[in-house]
Amino acid sequence: MTFPLFWRIFLSIWLAMAVTVVASNLATRFLLDRERQAIERQVGLRDLGMEAIDIREREGRGDAWRFLRSQGERLDLHLILIERDEQDDRLPEPIRERMRSSWNPQKPAVIDVSESYRLVAWPRVSGEGWLDPGFFKFIEFALAAVLITLACWWIARLVSRPLKHMETTAQAIAAGKNSLRVNADIAGRRDEVGQLATAFNAMTDQLCNLLDRQTQLLRDISHDLRTPLARQRVAIELASESGADAPLMASILRQNERLEAMTGQILTLYRITEQGEEIDRLPVDPLPLVNRVLEDAADYARHRQVDCKLVAAPDVANVRMLGDAGLLQRAVDNILQNALDHTPGGKSVHLSLTKSAKQLVLEIRDEGPGVPEEMLGQLFEPFFRADKSRGGKGWGLGLAIARDIVAAHGGTISAGNSDEGGLKVTILLPAQTPGKG
Repeated sequence: MTFPLFWRIFLSIWLAMAVTVVASNLATRFLLDRERQAIERQVGLRDLGMEAIDIREREGRGDAWRFLRSQGERLDLHLILIERDEQDDRLPEPIRERMRSSWNPQKPAVIDVSESYRLVAWPRVSGEGWLDPGFFKFIEFALAAVLITLACWWIARLVSRPLKHMETTAQAIAAGKNSLRVNADIAGRRDEVGQLATAFNAMTDQLCNLLDRQTQLLRDISHDLRTPLARQRVAIELASESGADAPLMASILRQNERLEAMTGQILTLYRITEQGEEIDRLPVDPLPLVNRVLEDAADYARHRQVDCKLVAAPDVANVRMLGDAGLLQRAVDNILQNALDHTPGGKSVHLSLTKSAKQLVLEIRDEGPGVPEEMLGQLFEPFFRADKSRGGKGWGLGLAIARDIVAAHGGTISAGNSDEGGLKVTILLPAQTPGKG
């Protein structure tokens, strides 16, 4: 059975207000009773009453009233002498009303002076030595503030703590820790937060299962394709040597090579991301590495009629990276190939190599049409292609492989549309200068 969060919050606030009212009334009543008892115990009030009775009997009510008023001003009290009624021993109605009223904080104290008279006393407003009426309001406001603050804190904690945990878990899962789930204490709550946590865990399980199945399927297909592709390549070469139509055989061979390249890239992606394969950690010179990539891409760039322009800062020559030179070269080559594919003939691809703090910064910018802003976040996802209509260039794996290689080396990669036009991909890699650590 669930207990809705709405009712938890509503009842918490309602109970806090109810407890505030009850607690403030009890505190006020306790203080007033203590004050009334203090008045009743005050030394000299009974003697003062006896003296007022004597003045009343000798000189009259007026003199007794004036005597009590002067004594009351001295003591900061209201003093009234009341004659007992033999038939009705109750106090006069105004006095009883004042004692019952919740609007009059000063409650009268009744002192039996004799068998015929009573002395009624209560503090004057703001009288010295007695509780100020404003003090009772302060007590009520203070209790209200404390209790409602505690209730609001409890409500905020009730709601925000599990949501913060779910946010942290979601961020960790997004970072690749697919085994994490919202803990059982939160998922077991019998309210909307518990239902949300349960649904979140179920959704994560389903997504992770789908991703695992997709990865497993790609791995199996890639492994299974390598043998028949290799055999097909041998058959094509034999057919070419036997005098088969040369242009046809060349076309078939090119398609065979494309399939082999695709399966190789899928296996590379799987090896880096899923198996967590340890990479070699050897010193790598970034400038020669980028130059090798440019040399390898020179023929393709000439075929595309695109110029590649590299600008390297002087201090880059003294920079080293720790990593696998082959994997890093592949990552840079994948990004460069992507830039060449999207740069029209007669345009250029610009490469920039600089050092910032303890990082090496490599920027590759093309002069193509760029990528819609809403698609930038998906560029490094496997099999994503911004141009859905393009059928002949790549499989959407190059940038994904580059991202995972850079991440395996402790770096980051990002993409954005350049102000000069085209797409700019930026790689940040940890770097060190020999002799400086």
